Amino acid sequence: MAPSRRQFLAGSAAVTAAVTLPATTRAADPAPKRKTHIGVSTYSYMKLGRKTADDVVDCIDTAAEQGFDGVEILLQQITDKPSDELLHKIKQRALVHGVCIMGLSTHQSFLFPDKEKRKENVELTNRQIEIAAKLGSGTMRVNTGRWGTTPGGFNKLMEKKGIEPPLEGYTEEDGFKWVIDALGECAKTAEKHGVTLGLENHWGLGLTPEGVLRIVDAVKSPWLKVTMDTGNFLEEPYPKLEKLAPQTVLVQAKTYYGGGTWYTLDLDYDKIAALLAKHKYKGWISLEFEGKEDPKTAVPKSLEMLRKAFNG
Repeated sequence: MAPSRRQFLAGSAAVTAAVTLPATTRAADPAPKRKTHIGVSTYSYMKLGRKTADDVVDCIDTAAEQGFDGVEILLQQITDKPSDELLHKIKQRALVHGVCIMGLSTHQSFLFPDKEKRKENVELTNRQIEIAAKLGSGTMRVNTGRWGTTPGGFNKLMEKKGIEPPLEGYTEEDGFKWVIDALGECAKTAEKHGVTLGLENHWGLGLTPEGVLRIVDAVKSPWLKVTMDTGNFLEEPYPKLEKLAPQTVLVQAKTYYGGGTWYTLDLDYDKIAALLAKHKYKGWISLEFEGKEDPKTAVPKSLEMLRKAFNG
């Protein structure tokens, strides 16, 4: 028996509905892989030297021309007390070039028995947080500081792979208490200004992943996390970097074209990208070129290598 007109219309409506269902009710297409944003530190262009503050502004121009997504500012290259005029100039230059100021890298030390010196460094760090906020940077690199017990300065410290004893009469336990208390105070200021602090695996009490995480876990603030430096674990770096990955908010990626200034590491960035992806890291990669080759050639090569590792 032929279907009635009512049956025919009902069937047609069902077919039409099936064809025109919104995408959310059909089998989802695989989501495209999200691009990893890659920035560059002004350190890559000038190392630890400083010419004029305008040179830092020029770094933004160069970074944009080379195709970076953002710039991390090394604060000592514009002094610890930059004028608002300079900060506004940097911020506007980044806007005009379509790049982000995605990090501020600072120096401080809390490894002093003298309570007043520790307080001075807390106040210094709090002022640096305000600078980061003015620049629009969401994160700021901080350190524990060093004991300063190695004669001969930083070069000698590097010869000893960053290992130095505590001050006479004190222990690392004393140091951890000082750093935890100090960064706990700084984290309150960071929350006030919306700037996430990233404790770097550096020298001093940040020499090991366990040391970094002990401090971060003890402070117990969402405003103190980790800045991962791929070049600061001189031996067996990958398991150590992986320990930091769950707490990491910024990755500083070292390269050494032309040989390193103090040492050279043969880092496998495919492996580093994989371990970060395993822990669902979606934040910035900030290039820190630390080789002897001219940055004009080495920095673009570094960017190409990082793009292949993190974006395929």
